[in-house]
This record gives sequence, C-alpha cells and structure tokens, in this order.
Amino acid sequence: MKYIRAPSGGISPDEDSALCVAAAENLQASAIRPLVLSVERFFSIKVVSSITSSIRFSGELNVDLSEFSTNLVPFPRIHFPVVAASPLLPEEKAHREALTVKDITLMCLEPSSHMVKCNLSTGRNMAVCLLYRYCLRIHSFRRNEAIETIKLRRSLEFVSWCPTGFKVGINPKPLSCVPESGLASVPRAVCMLANNTVIAEAWARLNRKFDLMYAKRAFVHWYLGEGMEEGEFYEAREDMAALEKDYDEIANESNADDDDEY
Repeated sequence: MKYIRAPSGGISPDEDSALCVAAAENLQASAIRPLVLSVERFFSIKVVSSITSSIRFSGELNVDLSEFSTNLVPFPRIHFPVVAASPLLPEEKAHREALTVKDITLMCLEPSSHMVKCNLSTGRNMAVCLLYRYCLRIHSFRRNEAIETIKLRRSLEFVSWCPTGFKVGINPKPLSCVPESGLASVPRAVCMLANNTVIAEAWARLNRKFDLMYAKRAFVHWYLGEGMEEGEFYEAREDMAALEKDYDEIANESNADDDDEY
C-alpha cells in the first residue's frame, strides 16, 4: 500500500477488476483465458504505447514525457491520474465502426474505458491530457470541436483554480495491434490521463479491503517472514489515509469556491 504496488506488474487489484470490466464490455470476452490476454494487451497496447509514442515516433504536436509531470501534477502527492483509452474494439467490429475524433474523445469519458472503477463526472479535474494517435494534416484536426463538446455537456468539471486544464498531443503514427490479439487496429485512437479527485474513491476501497484483511491478519506472516516490521503496516495505512484526505480536501475546496460564487 505504501507504494501503491501490486504483484501484477504494478496494477492494483482495483485497477485489475476495472480492466476486466473494460475488456468484457467492449471486447465481449467470454472465456477466462482470452479475457486475461485482452486485459494485458489492452493495457500494454492502448495505454503504454500511446504514452511512450513521442519517444519512438516524431511529430510536430507530440507531448514529451516530461510534460506529464509539468501539466498533470499540481502538487507532489497528487500524481495518480485516472487513465482511459478508446476505442476498444474487437477485430470483427472494426470495419463497421467509422469513428470520428469527437466520437473517440467522448468514448474516453465512459466508465467502460477507464483503467480504474470510477465515474469522472462525480469528481473535479485538475488537469486532463489527451493523447491522439492517427495520421492527419494539422489544419484538419477537430480537436477544438471535441473539447468544446466536453465543455458544453459539462462532462468534466474542473477545480476553480484550473478551469481550462486541457493538454493535447497528437502523434501521426496510427496505433497498431498484435495480430490475433482480439484487438482491432484502428485509424484513430486516444489515451486520456485525468488528474481527478474521484481517484480518492479507489483509495477508499483499497483502504477498506486492507482493514478487513489486516483485522484477520491475512497473509501478514508472509511479509513478516520476508523482513517487514509490524510498524510498516501502520505507517503505510496512515499514509494512504492522508492521501485519500488530500484528494477529498481539493474536491471540497473547489465545491466551496463554487458555492461562494452563488
């Protein structure tokens, strides 16, 4: 808990379940093994590939990795974005779907596209980064239309001290998928990283699960046997409680500012 780490490659159990839901709903995976493969490929292809595309492919409107910490992290401890990706389509559906930039942007806001089980509309955003992957001419990009649609629908609410926190990157190299992976290669794709206060719900769920397991001393002996001390569990739990409180305070302050305006 102290480092928000899990055995499955750094993904917490809560995120694992969200990825399974995303794969099941979008890919209509029915068997356990294909579902597991879809989850792993979904994360590696759709997310990691998009975030690191600026390292591998040149582009005039790329977002450098260093810009994530600059644009997404307002405070050192508030650095856990909600990640989403779209479209997530099975191969048999790809040829029937003609999705525009506006379509894939709005799809990113749906809970079924999120890596964490949460609803972004219930929280406040401090910053949002949209990473697009497709070949285009600069003047043909309808980015503003997509973002204006989000604003008009009030799909995303921002904190009062950062009312227009959008960062957009475009890489001209379309996203490709591994053959026979079950995921379709699409001409347009987007990955979204949103620093949203709703992530506090994930910490609250994780804290509750820890409390239930620790009350029964489940698996504690394994950690103690590897050299951990009892006090480290308490320290980690206190740190997680403080992190949850930090996000809640930002959300409450923003709500208070809105009330003052009225």
